[in-house]
Amino acid sequence: MDIFLILSGLILILGGIVGCFLPVVPGPPLSYFGLLLIHFTDKIDLPPSLLWTMGIITVVVTILDYIVPIWGTKRFGGTKRGVTGATIGIIVGLFIGPWGIIIGPFVGAVLGEMSGGRNSNDAFRAGIGSFIGFLLGTGLKLMASFVMAFYFFKYTLALIF
Repeated sequence: MDIFLILSGLILILGGIVGCFLPVVPGPPLSYFGLLLIHFTDKIDLPPSLLWTMGIITVVVTILDYIVPIWGTKRFGGTKRGVTGATIGIIVGLFIGPWGIIIGPFVGAVLGEMSGGRNSNDAFRAGIGSFIGFLLGTGLKLMASFVMAFYFFKYTLALIF
């Protein structure tokens, strides 16, 4: 049973890292579940503080992944309409697929700004802010997933060696 849990955990850890790049796959939650699986083995006992810390980080990073593109829109001069457009773009993008989630906030911010009468340069700047926010969110997810992968391998390799 331990081998099954470790192999399943490995698949989830690797899937979590891939999920950081594919917006429809929840990267950090998959990585966290990979950690949980090895915790349930007979041979590996992860410290509760590690599980709690990684669980909190997973929740925070997952929430930030939806907030950071909106923050980027504001930071690059987007108005309320641009922020609303980016938010709508995220929601619509969820139904379109991976490219929709990447492009949705950008397009939504640009269209929102243009609907408010802003010129195309200002609207494009707000869209760029939204895209930079998306990249920051992806970076946060990657860091969280790599930290969880580090602990996964640290504890599983310690079992082998």
